[in-house]
Amino acid sequence: MPKAIGYARVSTDDQRTLRQVDELRAAGCGDVLEERASGGDRSRPVLAALLRRLGRGDTLVVTKLDRLARSLEHLLEVVRGLEAKGAYLRVLGDPIDTATPQGRLVLQMLGAVAEFERALIRERVVSGLARAAREGRRGGNPAIRARDPDALRRLQHAREDAYLAQVSASADAWLPLVAKLRLEEGRTWDDVVRAVNVRLSAKGAAAPLWTQARLVRAVRALVRDGLAPAELLQARGHKRTTAVSERNTALRTVAAIVSESPDATLRAIGDRLSALRLYPQRGGTHWSTSSVAHLLKTAKRQSLLQPPPLRGGVAD
Repeated sequence: MPKAIGYARVSTDDQRTLRQVDELRAAGCGDVLEERASGGDRSRPVLAALLRRLGRGDTLVVTKLDRLARSLEHLLEVVRGLEAKGAYLRVLGDPIDTATPQGRLVLQMLGAVAEFERALIRERVVSGLARAAREGRRGGNPAIRARDPDALRRLQHAREDAYLAQVSASADAWLPLVAKLRLEEGRTWDDVVRAVNVRLSAKGAAAPLWTQARLVRAVRALVRDGLAPAELLQARGHKRTTAVSERNTALRTVAAIVSESPDATLRAIGDRLSALRLYPQRGGTHWSTSSVAHLLKTAKRQSLLQPPPLRGGVAD
């Protein structure tokens, strides 16, 4: 059943939490989560966890926009993540409720304003750099060039905040599978990346898909903020270097492809294997349908794959 969940945020020197909580409960929020931030910490682990928790039809409720987002760009990023999950945003103190046409219109206007701001910033940056070059001055932030600790810390916080919000918004699509493969089956990261990419591509995800470095970095960010178990990062298994281990990887990948796309043809499966850079042991980068059929028979014999057989593929 869809639910409304409230989010309240205050700093350590701001004691207005109760007022926010009261307003959220009065608005029908049965559950209200509170975020208490220290002066030097801009991370929002409670918000990140809440965004992952929301499901289709649920509504995130805040009293004011400044309680939710640090900037207009951050707000739009949060809303995009909610839309991808089929969830909504309602702001009590502003005319924003993405479940209504009026609220969506306001958000579209904010998006246009954000794009206008980006265009102005780009224009100012280009103009400023050109003027600085004419005057023989160096462009950029003087405080960062001077390695000012406060400026560098603010820059690092901004980058970490933006990255964590981006990762958290998409985590529901891949983190459960990562946890299953790492914690329950002890798979290596190489296996995990292939399996995640198979699932995402089967669901129509656009490229680029995950690389091992990107996926490990994303998991590390979630672990750092307490949004994923630290055990995910512990070393498991051994590096796959033998022909046998490569074949086992191909078998598991074929099983994953069939699980996600039961109607895939032999040729389509071969194309997917090549796209994931899994190539035949005989050499080359193209899988014949007979080779794919043999993989399917082996996977079924090892109980990696369940019938029914695929349709539309004819062995060479």
